[in-house]
Amino acid sequence: MDRNTHIPPTARGDGSTGPTPEVQPAGDRPTRTAADKLRILQEYETYPPGSPERGALMRREGIYTSQISKWRKQRDRGALDRLAPQPRGPKPTPPNPLADEVARLRAEHARLQARLDQAELVIDVQKKIAQLLGTERPAPLETEQLC
Repeated sequence: MDRNTHIPPTARGDGSTGPTPEVQPAGDRPTRTAADKLRILQEYETYPPGSPERGALMRREGIYTSQISKWRKQRDRGALDRLAPQPRGPKPTPPNPLADEVARLRAEHARLQARLDQAELVIDVQKKIAQLLGTERPAPLETEQLC
């Protein structure tokens, strides 16, 4: 059995041993700095094309020719900053500068709406009490006449 694929046996409840059913976490990918990538490129290009030294360098560094060509294109475009490791996943969106203001205004609106609902309820109760007691209703305010 290849030593890289060997799964150590574990003791089972019935006394037998066998491979563990747990999945082992994958190792982290090696991250290379821009200086490391440039160093590898320079060393790679010092060897003649097709030489065994190029293959030995790639095996030693654990890279493929596709990475060499990608790094070379980035270097030739002048994108040295792109040779640095890039974070994985989607790019974060910048925070909206008005989001805090909108949240504050929405909370204030909800608070004022609740106070308005409570005031309208109190006014309705006062009207019903006035009707039950038979008292005259005071003259409406200007805002009530417009409605």
